[in-house]
Amino acid sequence: MSPRAGKPGPHTLAFVESPVQLLNVLEWAHTRAPWTGLTLVVLSPVDPMTRGQLRRMSELAREDGHEVRWEEARGGTSAPFRTVGGLAALLRRARRIVMGDPFSRYVQLLLTITRARELVVVDDGTATMEFVGQLARGERLVRWHRKGSRPGARDLLFAPVSSSARRRLTPSRGARGRQVEIFSSMPIAEVPDGVTVTAHDFAWTRSRFGPPRITKGADMVGTSLVETGVVDADRYLDAVRTLAKAHGATRYFAHRRESSEKLHRLAVETGLEIVRPDLPLELIARRGPVGRTILSFPSTVVHTLPLALAGTEVTVAVCDIDPAWLTRTASPRASGFLSGVTDSARGVERLLTVPGT
Repeated sequence: MSPRAGKPGPHTLAFVESPVQLLNVLEWAHTRAPWTGLTLVVLSPVDPMTRGQLRRMSELAREDGHEVRWEEARGGTSAPFRTVGGLAALLRRARRIVMGDPFSRYVQLLLTITRARELVVVDDGTATMEFVGQLARGERLVRWHRKGSRPGARDLLFAPVSSSARRRLTPSRGARGRQVEIFSSMPIAEVPDGVTVTAHDFAWTRSRFGPPRITKGADMVGTSLVETGVVDADRYLDAVRTLAKAHGATRYFAHRRESSEKLHRLAVETGLEIVRPDLPLELIARRGPVGRTILSFPSTVVHTLPLALAGTEVTVAVCDIDPAWLTRTASPRASGFLSGVTDSARGVERLLTVPGT
């Protein structure tokens, strides 16, 4: 029997598609203890590295007494139908739904089935900032690096489901009203009417891991901006090489979406040791060993690492993305959004330019 079984409390169903989302559900659940009834549903992706991290995070969730249900949600053309069909009964019974990615088409489809009146969105990185802003302005839900591009045929086909999801994520009053909570470590500039924002400070991570052993050198955090088509690959490699040399970095913690080809090129041309973490970076850094300085480009970690490493002597330094590094196909909003990620970060050292680039 689960350690939480038998205790009173509403049943909660959480949907996650990435290790960071699963981590942030555990962080949210930590603030709600000791109530029970949390079932974590992993909508598994196909990427091997992401799947591996999700397996490790699932183990931690089970150790905390939560039920974990692994769904091969993308295992062939019939997988979505099996997954949705198998979850329909749970969705109808759940009184609270927690989700890590409101932009996900999978999650948006599942929201059309649920009758839950309590909806919680936990951090999915910097995308949370964009989601809250779009919700406040009544805009359609579109990821920041795609905004400005013309909707494709699949976007148009899915538009009614996306619109329905946005309506369900809008609070409403009355006997059958919906409560919406945002659990976030990101700065929230525009709070939609009726939405509750709860601060996420990585209390679970800090209680579970560390403090870390700190080494003398610097570590670098990778980004998938090349893979998402925002930053030019050659420009990115030049920036990494220059930044690593200037600060004496020896390790490069790869983002789970970075391609093997790019990482191989980085290793050969920069001499950095490429590390593919088996857990989200917040846990890796907290567990240690970790460099006295962590170098990053604008990304989620410039907000989360200072919180996870609170009380240590580690400095997080962020280097801006030069507009000249952007690709021709990058969203018109890319430069402004990335600058905003850096400008709003608290407790970091600002590196305005990369020396020598």
